[in-house]
Amino acid sequence: MATYVVLSQFTDQGIRTIKNSPQRASQSAELAKSFGCEMKEIYWTIGEYDIVTIIEAPDEQSFAAFGFAVGSAGNIRTQTLRAFNKSEIGAILGKLS
Repeated sequence: MATYVVLSQFTDQGIRTIKNSPQRASQSAELAKSFGCEMKEIYWTIGEYDIVTIIEAPDEQSFAAFGFAVGSAGNIRTQTLRAFNKSEIGAILGKLS
């Protein structure tokens, strides 16, 4: 499974309904499962981003479909980082000459 770090900012709609954010997070976790993904962690943060989420997905297509489904609700805008654990980066670096 590939790991993604998702940095989210509330839209105007999302901040107006901030009290529903924990409920929306639970719904998003369930939605992730329907795309074969798993929401491993979610953090509400202070600073440039309002939410940081760790998602595991079987492939990019599943992750993208999940992201489109969440984004279409209109509560957040996201930026995504593909993350590699120690063994994954070791295998990548092993390909260097």
